[in-house]
Amino acid sequence: MNILVLGSGGREHALAWAIKQNPKCDRLIVAPGNAGIAMIAECASLDILDGAAVVAFAEQNTIDFVVIGPEAPLAAGVADALRAAGVLCFGPSAAAARLEASKGFTKEICDACGAPTAAWARFDAAEPARAYVHEKGAPIVVKADGLAAGKGVIVAMTEAEAIAAIDDMFGGQFGAAGAEVVIEEFMTGEEASFFVLCDGENVLPIGTAQDHKRVGDGDTGPNTGGMGAYSPAPVLTDALMEQALDRIVRPTVAEMARRGTPYQGVLYAGLMIDGNKTRLVEYNVRFGDPECQVLMLRLGAQALDLLLACAEGRLSDARVNWADDHALTVVLAAKGYPGDYAKGSPIRGLDALPEDSAHMVFHAGTAQRDGQVVANGGRVLNVTARGATLSQARDRAYAMVDRIDWPEGFCRRDIGWRAL
Repeated sequence: MNILVLGSGGREHALAWAIKQNPKCDRLIVAPGNAGIAMIAECASLDILDGAAVVAFAEQNTIDFVVIGPEAPLAAGVADALRAAGVLCFGPSAAAARLEASKGFTKEICDACGAPTAAWARFDAAEPARAYVHEKGAPIVVKADGLAAGKGVIVAMTEAEAIAAIDDMFGGQFGAAGAEVVIEEFMTGEEASFFVLCDGENVLPIGTAQDHKRVGDGDTGPNTGGMGAYSPAPVLTDALMEQALDRIVRPTVAEMARRGTPYQGVLYAGLMIDGNKTRLVEYNVRFGDPECQVLMLRLGAQALDLLLACAEGRLSDARVNWADDHALTVVLAAKGYPGDYAKGSPIRGLDALPEDSAHMVFHAGTAQRDGQVVANGGRVLNVTARGATLSQARDRAYAMVDRIDWPEGFCRRDIGWRAL
């Protein structure tokens, strides 16, 4: 098969790596890719938000299957354009991608199908939003309604923080994503990520993970796109997964189908677990980043078979063969992230690191310059390892981190602390 993966981050490097393991993959192109992806696949310059351009590229390169990595092309309708042209693809339609593209839409779906989630209200102006915060008090959660690259959520511990977040969002901090704001009840408990594949009708769980959103050790500092993750998440027991499937995921998928917008792709449910109850925090319509890295390292070659079964509507026959293992990834970021950071600093020592089924460095924000790998983003590398235990996976990952020579980078040293 000729396969095209859209995207340029650590998630797409992990997807490309897993797909490449499968003998069904004859030719692998990633657009636009990055320096690490270029070592295992062809990289192509392509506007991945332009559905017509993606279709033309797929036809020119006789692509059999397209895997859409990030949320932006999904929200832009790239999957719709591919399906209309008869190209097999993995990822939801623009209408179904509203489960991530609009926080308010997701809340409406939850209300319609009875899925448990936080109490909420939506606002298109600052003054009534401020009044709502004064009425409800803090802590409270303020969210930009639209896509904000994982950064449009403020967990405000005081009313003043909530008011500042409202003013920032309506003041344009997140552009069009903040034109409407959703304000939610603050939920207590432990958060975990639950990943399922949906083919429009059937649902197949494919793994759990926990992300570390805050920039600093001990979950301190501002939110980021994610500073590390591990899989599986022990807090999500089999019983809680079944509860989440029965009360949240399957009702959502049924409601989407009822509305004529069946969901096809990966559905990533962010869950809040409090005692023996699960509630939905939010949905994402793509693999998490960096959760995808630990899932792909554990799934390996079977990932392609599962994605194909999903795209072809064959999930009822698909099975996931899990090894009894653990994976952990540590994000190396440029100093200053998630604020201002410099690009272009060289990263040394990567060539000497092991690359096998238990050790991988997935590139996120890198480029090649004068034969060297250089930093080209905020989150730059995902140092990922598997082990028989979570502590073994952690030790292997940090052993690799310590061999990377990049003074301009930093990482959290406590990834996995909740489980360990």
